[in-house]
Amino acid sequence: MVTLIDNKKAHVTTKRARHPEKQNRPDSVPLRKPDWIRVKAPGSKAYQVTKDIVKEKGLHTVCEEAACPNIGECWEQRHATMMIMGGICTRACAFCNVTTGVPLPLDKKEPQSVAEAVATLGLKHVVITSVDRDDLDDGGAQHFADVINAIREATPETTIEILTPDFLRKEGALEVVVNARPNVFNHNLETVPRLYLDIRPGARYFHSIRLLQKVKELDPSMFTKSGIMVGLGEERKEVLQLMDDLRSADVDFITIGQYLQPTLKHAPIDRFWTPDEFKSLEQVAYAKGFLQASCTPLTRSSHHAGDDFAKLEQARAAKFARLS
Repeated sequence: MVTLIDNKKAHVTTKRARHPEKQNRPDSVPLRKPDWIRVKAPGSKAYQVTKDIVKEKGLHTVCEEAACPNIGECWEQRHATMMIMGGICTRACAFCNVTTGVPLPLDKKEPQSVAEAVATLGLKHVVITSVDRDDLDDGGAQHFADVINAIREATPETTIEILTPDFLRKEGALEVVVNARPNVFNHNLETVPRLYLDIRPGARYFHSIRLLQKVKELDPSMFTKSGIMVGLGEERKEVLQLMDDLRSADVDFITIGQYLQPTLKHAPIDRFWTPDEFKSLEQVAYAKGFLQASCTPLTRSSHHAGDDFAKLEQARAAKFARLS
């Protein structure tokens, strides 16, 4: 995935294109952001401390790679979502700002580096995600397990949430990750099934549903979680059907946030859902039986993850109390 730049043939240099699969797409017309979608630019001292620790350990974070709008708030609180297995993804989802290309070999020292960063930041709850690694026989499952084990050894009290790829066509990979016993297993559906071929072409909607269902079959005590974006062209009734699909897989927690277009080459924003529409979705989610629902314009999978984990535990305890 290399772009050659010929400067009048005087010399030739190489430059890696961040999104080679999107370069030839026409620019879309951007929509003006409403007031409720705006955030304060990062820049506090605490933000800089988190940034320095991440840089010192040579880590990738989804906060930076995916251009998350909440990076200022989260890093100010010394929360960062670690993105393992490098910063190059083998897939080319239309919404995603992570670099697409041929990944580098796995860094065997990464599990220890992540564990050290978690300890240095003093995290009580950590979220670990990754790029897709279709090039690996197990999709990176063992690397996930190694990171979980390293964190458990370094900071046993830290609760661990993972946000995984779909491990499509990786037999036995899911079992490896579940056996490492993260506290929360998150895998995002991202959008409704009708839009998969355009938005998430490398994935399969019902495979992702089955993945989440199988987590519960392997370990009924493990919390499961999934999230989507709205504003890609979905209809409300499709979102409600997706909720039913997740509940049929016994998923505990759903997150729904507004899609924000990383560049004009990415999938365009169809519309901005209003705060009232998000509130309505949250009410429906609870009515359908989710233990936890976070539905706001700026909701992201890892936003307030530690607080949400505590709420999950409380909600399950309350549910068991009602049933006993």
